[in-house]
Amino acid sequence: MNAALFPDLIVNGELVPHGLVAAETQNQNAPAGKPGIAWRKAAKAIAIRTLLLQEARARGVKADAQEVAPGRFETKEEALIRGLLDQSIDIALPTEADVKAEWQKDPTRFRTPLLWEVSHILCACDPRNDDDRAKALARATGILGLALGDPKGFPALAARESDCGSRSSGGALGQLGPNDTVPEFEAALRELVEGQISAAPVLTRHGYHIIRLDACAQGQVLPFNAVQPKIAEAMEKAAWAKAAQDFITQLVNAATIEGADMNMV
Repeated sequence: MNAALFPDLIVNGELVPHGLVAAETQNQNAPAGKPGIAWRKAAKAIAIRTLLLQEARARGVKADAQEVAPGRFETKEEALIRGLLDQSIDIALPTEADVKAEWQKDPTRFRTPLLWEVSHILCACDPRNDDDRAKALARATGILGLALGDPKGFPALAARESDCGSRSSGGALGQLGPNDTVPEFEAALRELVEGQISAAPVLTRHGYHIIRLDACAQGQVLPFNAVQPKIAEAMEKAAWAKAAQDFITQLVNAATIEGADMNMV
């Protein structure tokens, strides 16, 4: 193993097993062929985790594992870290005046969800199969040319060519809101204006789509009393996250850490 790329991680004299850092690398983003970057990010994350566990044990923190998802419970170490942060972080809840001031910065941020009226033509394929995907793209490109050449004929074209059950209604999918469809489809929708057809076929796990945005209803601005709880919750979470980061920074500044760059982003 290259000691320059993968040095030992030592936190306050405690040697951290290489296996812990190696396992964490899978959770870190890094350019292909740059294992050293993933390792450095993982080493920082594990160093922080080790510091938190050292502090929890030094303070004699006791915490029972809690259920964090149906059938999934915290590990003993996750419970210790949560217990330490619960014990160490105390934030002031935002007042109604604080929340209202945040809302007044830009009330238009808080709206009911968008609604799109959408039609599409699907050329189904398995995106994982190169030949299947290539054939579907060639077919979708040809159909797109016909759709762009005769926009008013889109329903008839969908009825004739689409592989989706919506072909019986001329490709109409009805009203869609955020998260009602797959991410790639929604991202393409957000780029269209009313009456526009996608400039290129859009690939999703279902195949290639030719999308037409029939209408778009902007969400209505919500009154303060409707969004007050949501804003208060977001402000509380932001304050807690900042306090937690400040606490971790204090631990890092007081620690002796070898084998991790604690300044990297």
